[in-house]
Amino acid sequence: MAAAAAAAAVGGPQQSQPELPAPGLALDKAATAAHLKAALSRPDNRAGAEELQALLERVLSAERPLAAAAGGEEAAAAGGGGGPGAAEEEALEWCKCLLAGGGGYDEFCAAVRAYDPAALCGLVWTANFVAYRCRTCGISPCMSLCAECFHQGDHTGHDFNMFRSQAGGACDCGDSNVMRESGFCKRHQIKSSSNIPCVPKDLLMMSEFVLPRFIFCLIQYLRDGYNEPADVSSEKDLNKVLQLLEPQISFLEDLTKMGGAMRSVLTQVLTNQQNYKDLTSGPGENACAKKSHEKYLIALKSSGLTYPEDKLVYGIQEPSAGTSTLAVQGFAGATGTLGQVDSSDEEDQDGSQGLGKRKRVKLSSGTKDQSIMDVLKHKSFLEELLFWTIKYEFPQKMVTFLLNMLPDQEYKVAFTKTFVQHYAFIMKTLKKSHESDTMSNRIVHISVQLFSNEELARQVTEECQLLDIMVTVLLYMMESCLIKSELQDEENSLHVVVNCGEALLKNNTYWPLVSDFINILSHQSVAKRFLEDHGLLVTWMNFVSFFQGMNLNKRELNEHVEFESQTYYAAFAAELEACAQPMWGLLSHCKIRETQEYTRNVVRYCLEALQDWFDAINFVDEPAPNQVTFHLPLHRYYAMFLSKAVKCQELDLDSVLPDQEMLMKLMIHPLQIQASLAEIHSNMWVRNGLQIKGQAMTYVQSHFCNSMIDPDIYLLQVCASRLDPDYFISSVFERFKVVDLLTMASQHQNTVLDAEHERSMLEGALTFLVILLSLRLHLGMSDDEILRAEMVAQLCMNDRTHSSLLDLIPENPNPKSGIIPGSYSFESVLSAVADFKAPVFEPGGSMQQGMYTPKAEVWDQEFDPVMVILRTVYRRDVQSAMDRYTAFLKQSGKFPGNPWPPYKKRTSLHPSYKGLMRLLHCKTLHIVLFTLLYKILMDHQNLSEHVLCMVLYLIELGLENSTEDESDEETSVGGPERCHDSWFPGSNLVSNMRHFINYVRVRVPETAPEVKRDSPASTSSDNLGSLHSSRRPKVLQRENSGTAQVFSLVAERRKKFQEIINRSNSEANQVVRPKTSSKWSAPGSAPQLTTAILEIKESILSLLIKLHHKLSGKQNSYYPPWLDDIEILIQPEIPKYSHGDGITAVERILLKAALQSRMNKRIIEEICRKVTPPVPPKKITAAEKKTLDKEERRQKARERQQKLLAEFASRQKSFMETAMDVDSPENDIPMEITTAEPQVSEAVYDCVICGQSGPSSEDRPTGLVVLLQASSVLGQCRDNVEPKKLPITEEEQIYPWDTCAAVHDVRLSLLQRYFKDSSCLLAVSIGWEGGVYVQTCGHTLHIDCHKSYMESLRNDQVLQGFSVDKGEFTCPLCRQFANSVLPCYPGSNVENNLWQRPSNKSMQDLIKEVEELQGRPGAFPVSISSETNLSKEMESVMKDIKNTTQKKYRDYSKTPGSPDNDFLFMYSVARTNLELELIHRGGNLCSGGASTAGKRSCLNQLFHVLALHMRLYSIDSEYNPWKKLTQLVEDMNSQLGNEEQQPEVPILYHDVTSLLLIQILMMPQPLHKEHFTCIVKVLFTLLYTQALAALSVKCNEEDRSAWKHMGALKKNTCDAEKSYEVLLSFIINELSKGKLYHEEGTQECVMITPIAWSPESMEKYLQDFCLPFLRITSLLQHHLFGEDLPSCQEEEEFSVLASCLGLLPTFYQTEHPFISASCLEWPVSPFDIITQWCFEIKSFTERHAEQGKALLIQESRWKLPHLLQLPENYNTIFQYYHRKTCSVCTKVPKDPAVCLVCGTFVCLKGLCCKQQSYCECVLHSQNCGAGTGIFLLINASVIIIIRGHRFCLWGSVYLDAHGEEDRDLRRGKPLYICKERYKVLEQQWISHTFDHINKRWGPHYNGL
Repeated sequence: MAAAAAAAAVGGPQQSQPELPAPGLALDKAATAAHLKAALSRPDNRAGAEELQALLERVLSAERPLAAAAGGEEAAAAGGGGGPGAAEEEALEWCKCLLAGGGGYDEFCAAVRAYDPAALCGLVWTANFVAYRCRTCGISPCMSLCAECFHQGDHTGHDFNMFRSQAGGACDCGDSNVMRESGFCKRHQIKSSSNIPCVPKDLLMMSEFVLPRFIFCLIQYLRDGYNEPADVSSEKDLNKVLQLLEPQISFLEDLTKMGGAMRSVLTQVLTNQQNYKDLTSGPGENACAKKSHEKYLIALKSSGLTYPEDKLVYGIQEPSAGTSTLAVQGFAGATGTLGQVDSSDEEDQDGSQGLGKRKRVKLSSGTKDQSIMDVLKHKSFLEELLFWTIKYEFPQKMVTFLLNMLPDQEYKVAFTKTFVQHYAFIMKTLKKSHESDTMSNRIVHISVQLFSNEELARQVTEECQLLDIMVTVLLYMMESCLIKSELQDEENSLHVVVNCGEALLKNNTYWPLVSDFINILSHQSVAKRFLEDHGLLVTWMNFVSFFQGMNLNKRELNEHVEFESQTYYAAFAAELEACAQPMWGLLSHCKIRETQEYTRNVVRYCLEALQDWFDAINFVDEPAPNQVTFHLPLHRYYAMFLSKAVKCQELDLDSVLPDQEMLMKLMIHPLQIQASLAEIHSNMWVRNGLQIKGQAMTYVQSHFCNSMIDPDIYLLQVCASRLDPDYFISSVFERFKVVDLLTMASQHQNTVLDAEHERSMLEGALTFLVILLSLRLHLGMSDDEILRAEMVAQLCMNDRTHSSLLDLIPENPNPKSGIIPGSYSFESVLSAVADFKAPVFEPGGSMQQGMYTPKAEVWDQEFDPVMVILRTVYRRDVQSAMDRYTAFLKQSGKFPGNPWPPYKKRTSLHPSYKGLMRLLHCKTLHIVLFTLLYKILMDHQNLSEHVLCMVLYLIELGLENSTEDESDEETSVGGPERCHDSWFPGSNLVSNMRHFINYVRVRVPETAPEVKRDSPASTSSDNLGSLHSSRRPKVLQRENSGTAQVFSLVAERRKKFQEIINRSNSEANQVVRPKTSSKWSAPGSAPQLTTAILEIKESILSLLIKLHHKLSGKQNSYYPPWLDDIEILIQPEIPKYSHGDGITAVERILLKAALQSRMNKRIIEEICRKVTPPVPPKKITAAEKKTLDKEERRQKARERQQKLLAEFASRQKSFMETAMDVDSPENDIPMEITTAEPQVSEAVYDCVICGQSGPSSEDRPTGLVVLLQASSVLGQCRDNVEPKKLPITEEEQIYPWDTCAAVHDVRLSLLQRYFKDSSCLLAVSIGWEGGVYVQTCGHTLHIDCHKSYMESLRNDQVLQGFSVDKGEFTCPLCRQFANSVLPCYPGSNVENNLWQRPSNKSMQDLIKEVEELQGRPGAFPVSISSETNLSKEMESVMKDIKNTTQKKYRDYSKTPGSPDNDFLFMYSVARTNLELELIHRGGNLCSGGASTAGKRSCLNQLFHVLALHMRLYSIDSEYNPWKKLTQLVEDMNSQLGNEEQQPEVPILYHDVTSLLLIQILMMPQPLHKEHFTCIVKVLFTLLYTQALAALSVKCNEEDRSAWKHMGALKKNTCDAEKSYEVLLSFIINELSKGKLYHEEGTQECVMITPIAWSPESMEKYLQDFCLPFLRITSLLQHHLFGEDLPSCQEEEEFSVLASCLGLLPTFYQTEHPFISASCLEWPVSPFDIITQWCFEIKSFTERHAEQGKALLIQESRWKLPHLLQLPENYNTIFQYYHRKTCSVCTKVPKDPAVCLVCGTFVCLKGLCCKQQSYCECVLHSQNCGAGTGIFLLINASVIIIIRGHRFCLWGSVYLDAHGEEDRDLRRGKPLYICKERYKVLEQQWISHTFDHINKRWGPHYNGL
C-alpha cells in the first residue's frame, strides 16, 4: 500500500494541482497502476475499487481548469495560464498508465489489437477524402469503400466510380447489410470471429473502471464550457473549449481503433445506465458536480426541451390517445386559428421580419405530439454525449469518435436509437446554426451510416416511431416559414405556403432531414409501414400541401419589375427534394398487384388534400388571370400514383378517379402552366425579367421533367380522356387566348392578346394538343421504350458524350427505381440507337471528345419531333434537330428539299386511356382545323408553316385513330340545341372530312373586306366570344339552311361546364357563375361588329387538295396515286411518303383518308376531276399589302444575309486553312513572304496594316511579325530513344544527368576550369536551356505602322489575354500571337544568281579572301555610325531577343558583362533556331524539299540582325580560329602560352558547328556562296579529325596498335590524305605521345563497350559523328542561298548532304561503297596540321589525361526530345501522387501537380512553397522550361500550360472508356491515356505553338 499512499500524498490534501507533474513520477505511476491492478484482480476487490475511484477523482478533476473548484479550496488554475496546461496531459498520462495496468501503453495496445475480430472495416473519413462506390456490389445506393478495401477487392468489370467525399463517410467493407459479400476485400472476407481467442479478463479490467470516470469528466467539461450562444463571440468560446478537449477526444478515438475488444468495453461504458446514474445524479456531495448538473439543466431548457421530471411542460394537453397525427385544422377555416402572426417564439428571431409585407403564419398546435418535439431524457453517457455533440454543432472529432464505434453491433443499435431520440433537437439546432452547411454535412455523415441499413431502420421504425418522428420534425421545420398564399383569391385565401425567400429554403437547410427520410423510404419494410399508416399519410399530404402553389408569379403588365427575385431556385429544389424524391421512393414499392391498397390510400388522401386546397383558395372554375405557379406537388403525387396503379398494379382507373367536377378543377392549373409556357416563349412575360424564363426552362429540364412536366401532361391526358372532348378542346384554346383568332373572317379583334403574340400562342396551343395526343410516356410505353425514346430525342438534337447523355436522360430521382446510370439496359439501348464517334484531333488543336451520334435507321424511322419539342430547354435545339434531320435526308438521298417534321407512328394506347382519342373526333376540333386550313389557304395574317404543320399532324393523328366503322351518313345526335350542327353532321373525322360547308356566318369589324360583298343583314354589336346567339334574326337562319353558324367556343365551354356541374350538383341553382370577367365583354373602343355571310363551298378534303396546289405552286398538281397503281391501297406503308415537306404530308393524309372510306376516295377523285380554277385573289387592303410587303422584304433580306454570311464563312474558312495550320507542316499551303521574281533585284513586302507594298528601306524598314520565346526544348534531348517514364513509385526517380543541357553544361564548366575564359566561350554553344527561338507567321508590316498599331492596342480598354506593355500583340492579319518585329534587311531576300556562279578560284585563294573579309571592320553597306531607322530597329530587336530569356541563360562568362558573353549569346541564338528547325523536321533532312518550316522561316532576317551585331566585336586576328585551321604555325611551343596564363582551348575540343556560325556571322553580308563552301570544307577537315580522335579513344589497346600498323602501310599511297585508315593511324601515333591512352584503369573498360570494330562499323561511326554538322550546315545553306534540300533515304543522307554542300567532287562515282573520307579537301598537308592540332591536346593530357579523354569524346547524336511517358491507367498516377508529400514543405499539397517534362512534383497555388512572391509552378516553369511549363494537375486530370506570365488549361490526355475527359475527376470513372492527344501536346511543345493553338489564356500573376 505504500506506493498508493505515496501517490495519494503527491496530490496533497487541498488538490493543489500545479505540483502534480514531478519528474520522478513516471515510475510511481506504473507502480501504482500495477498495484491497483493486482488489488482489483482479487476476488474481494472492493478496497481496490475505492482506492482507484479516489485516485481518479483526484487526477481527473484537474481536467477542469475552466471551472473554479468549489468549497473554499484555491482555484484549480491548471498550469497557471488556464491554457491547455500540463494538468490535462498529466491526467491523460495517468489514464494510459492505469489502462495498461503498469505495463507499457504501446504493448497494451498491441495486446488488445490481437483480439480484434475485424469483420468490418468501418474506417471513418471526413470531407475531401477519396473513396469508391461500386454499384454492382452495393445493396444500398449510399455504399462506399475506402481506397484500400476497394483495391484489395475484385471489382473488374463492375460499375464503380471514385469520388471525393463531400460530407465524410465510412467504409462499408464487411457489412453484408449494405453490400454484397462478393465485393468484400481480402481482409474482411473471412468471418474470423471463430478463430480469435477469447479476451482474457484481466487485460481490459482496468479499462472498465477507468473509462466511465474519463467519459464523465469529458461530459462535465462540455457542460462547463457551454454558454448559450447569443452572439458570434460565444461561438468562438465553443471552439476554444473544443480545442482544449482535442487530446481527450483523440485519446478516445485511438481506443476505438484498438479493435473489437476495446470497442465492446466502450459500448458497455457508454450505454450502461447505472454508471451514468451513479456519476451524474449530481446534486449531493460535490459542489462542483452540482454546478455542472445545473448547467446541464439550463442547456436543456434553453433548447426548448423539457426534462420530464420538471412538470413545466408548456401546458401541453397530453397527446390524444394513440395518434401521432397532425391534423392541422386550419384548412377548413373552422378553427380560425390562422393568421395569428407571432414573433415571440424563439424560432422567429433570425431577422426574417426584414422580408417586408409578407407576414409569417403560425399554425395552431391543436393536437401535436409534443413528446416528439419537446421532451428529452438522458439515461446514459452516450445520450448525453450526443446531446452535447449536437449542442456544439457536431464537432468533427466527436463525430469521428461516435462513428468509429459503429462496427460494434450493440453500440450501433443503441446509438441509432439515441440519434432518433434527439432528432427534433437536431432540427432545432440546425435551424439556428450559422454554419448550417458544415453542420448539415456532419449530420448526414452520421445518419447515412445508420439509416442505409434496412434491418436497423426497420427495428428503429418499430421500436422508436422513427417515421412519426421524421414526418413531425419535417412538418415543424417548414411551419416556421409559412405565409399566406396569394393564388386565386388574394383576400380570402386560407391556404398557406412556404416562403421561398426564407433562409431555410434558400440555403437548403432542410436537406439533411429530407435526405434521411428518402433514405429510410428506400427500404421496403419501412415504406410499407408508411403506406399503411393513414395518420402518417394525412400528415404527409399536409406537409406536401405547404409547397402547393409556392413561388407564385404575377405577370407584370406595365413596367419592368425592379428586383428580379431568384427564389425560384429554392422553390424548384424544395419541390424536387422534399416532395418528388420521397414520392419516387414510395412509388418504387408499389410495383406489384398486391400493393394496390397502398395506392388507394395515397390517392384517397391526396384527393382529400386537393379538395381542401381548392376550398382554401376559393376556387370555382376560372383560374385568376396573369398568375402562374409551377409548383403543384399534390397534383403530381396524384398523377404518378394513378400512372403506377394502371401500369403496374392492374387497378381499374375509374375506381380511383373522382367525379367530373373534380376532374375539371384538376385540369385547370396544369393547363395554366402549359399556356404560360407558351406565353413566356412568346415574350409576354418579359417585364418579369429573365428569371421567369429560368423557371420555364427548369420546369422541362432533364433533372426536373419527370417530376414536373411529365406528371402534368399525364394528368391532363387523364382528364381529357374522361371529360367531354368539346369542353376540353375549347378550354385549351381559351387558356391559350386564341379563341378570337379562330374565325373565317380575314380580320378579327382579340380582346385578350396583342396581335404580335397571336401567331406564337396559336402555335403553342396546337403544339400542346399534338404533344397531349401523341405522347405515350405514361400511357402504355414500357420502360425500355421510354428510355429509347428519350435517348433518341437527345441524340437527335446534338451528338452527345456518354456522360451528358446520362445527365440528360431523366431517371427517377430515386436511384433504386427506373434506369440506373450505366445499367445494362442503358448501354444496350445506346448501342442499338447510336454509333460511337471516336475523338479525332484536328491540327487546329481543338480537342474533341468521344461522341455518340444517331444511326441512320434511327433518323429514318425513330426521329420524333414531338419528343424533341417536349425535352428541349432551348428552342434552338429543336431547330438543331431539324437541321440534322435535313442533312441526313440530303446525304442519304431520301429528300433534297427542306423537310417537315416527320409523322411518327405511336405505341398503342393502354385500354384505360382510349377516351383520349375522342378529342380527335369532336366537332369543336374539326371546326378549328377547317377554319385554320381555310385561313392558311386564303393567306390570312398571323399564320405560319408551323401552324399548318401542326394542323396536318392533328388530322393525320385523327385518321390513324379513327375507330368507329363509318356509316355513310351519321345521324345528328345532339338535337337542335347544338349550335354547330350546321357545321358537321357527326363527330367522326373520317366522315366530317368530306362534308361540304357552303356558307358561314362570321362576325367581322365593319371595316373588313367581307362586309362589302354582302348586304349587312344584322349588326349585333357582339364579340365573337359572347353568348347572345339567340338575338339573331330567325329569318336568315331559315333562309340559309346550309349556312354554318357563328361558332362560339367560349359559349360552348360555358354551357358544357354548366351541364356537368348540374349533373353533379343536385341543387344546381346554387352554382351561380361569378360575374363574367370583363375580358369577355366587348371593349367599348372596338369598332362595331357585323355579321357577314361568307360563301365557302369547301370540305376539309377539298381544302387539302387546294393546299397541295398552293404548296407546289402548280395548278392541278394533285393526282390520286391509286388511279395509276391500285396496289397502293393494299399496302399503304410507302417509304416514299415517310419523309418530305408539306406536299408529301398532304398526299399522305389524302391517301389515308381514301383508305379509310370509299366515299372519301370517290370524293377525292371527283374534286380532282373538276379542274379547279385558280383561287381568286383576295381584295387586299392597303394596310395588309403593306404588312405583306414588309414580310416579303424581310424574308428576302434574311435570305440575302444568309447568303452573305455563308459566303463570308467559306472565305474565312479558306483563309484559315491557308494561314492557321501551324500544327501540320505537311498539308500546309505556304504563304510566300515575298512575290519577288528571281530577276528582280529587290524583295517587295506587303504591309498588313496599311496595305501598301514595296521594298524595305533604311528610313522606312519593313519587319516580320515574330514571336520570341525562350525555350529549353533542346536541352531535353537525351541520347536514348526510349522516353523516360513518369515516376509512379518511390524507387523510380528521374535524374537529369543525361539530358543534352546537362551534358553541355558539364562540358563548358570543364573547359572553363582548365582554359582561358574568352577562348572557352568561343568553343561551345549555349542556348540548350533558355535559348531564344524566333518564329513568324510570315506577315510583314512597316515598323512605323506597327508602332501606331501598338498605340491603339494600348488605348483599347478591352484587353485580350496578352499584355501590350510587354510588347505583345496579335498579327493584324492572321491574329497569331507575337511580341516583336524583325527588320527585313534591304536587298534581295534570296541571294542573286550573281553570287551563285561556280567560280574557278583555288581553295587557297578563297581561304585568303575569307581571312581578309573577316579582318575588315564593319564592311557593311550600312555603316553603323550613321544612325538610320533600320539600325535603330536592329538594335531594339536585339534588345528584345536578349530580354526574352533570363540572365542566367545568357551569362556564362567568369567575368560578368564581358563582350565575349554577348558574342557567345548571339551566335548561339542562330544555333538554337537551326537546331530546333532540324527537330521540327524530325531530326534529319531525309524529307528534303523547301519544307513549310522553311517558307515561314525568318532565319535569313535573323542572320542579318545577328551578323550586324557580331561584327561590332572583332576577334583579334591571332586568336581567330580560322588561322589555326588553315595555316601551319612555325613554332608550336609558343602557342602554349606561359604557365601562369591559362592556355587557349585546343582546336580539337572546339564545337565545329559553333565555329561554322562564328565564321559565317563574322563575314560581311550578303555572303558569297563560294566563301561559304570554302568555310564548310575547311571545317569538315577538323570535324573528321575529331571523329577519328574520338574513335581512337573509344577502342582498346589491341585495336589501336592494329590500326596504327595498318595505316602506316598505306601512308604513301596516292590518296593517303583521303583514307581514314591512314589518318587514324597517324592520329593514334600523334596522340600516343601524350598520356592520353595511358592509365587505362578498370573504370575505362566499363565505360566503353567492347565493339568488334569492322571497317563498316567504323565508317558508320564516322558518318554519324559528322552528320549533325552536315545537317545544320545544309539548313543554313538552304536559308542563306534559297536552295532546295534534296530528299533521300536515311542510309544515303550523308552522301547526299555532302554533295549538296559541295564537299563531294562532282565526278565522284557511286559504284563502290561510299567512304566519308573522300569528302576531305585539306587546305594544307593533313599530316602537318594534324600534328599541330594533336600537339595542343598532348600538352594538356600530360597533366589531365582523364579530362582530356572526356573532352575528346563528344556525344553529338541526340535523339528527339520527348515528354515523359505516362502510364496507361490514370489511377496509378492518382494513387501515388494525391497523397504524396511535397519535398519542399513536407506537407501533402491541396492541389498537387507534376511537371511532364522532368517529373518534378510541385504544389499548385501552394503558399507553402512560395519564393519571392512566385508560387512553385511558376518558379518551376522558369527553371525547367525557361518560362514554359507543362503540368498535370493530379486532382483534376487536366494539363495546364504556363507560358511566361500567362497560363491556360490545355485539356486532359486521359479519357474514359467513352472517349471523354473527366475534369476534376467528378465522375470518377477509370481513365486511360489517349496516345493521340499526348502526341498533340508533345508536338505543340516541340514546335512552340502553344501560344497560337490554345485560345483561352489568362494572366496567372505568379500565383500558380
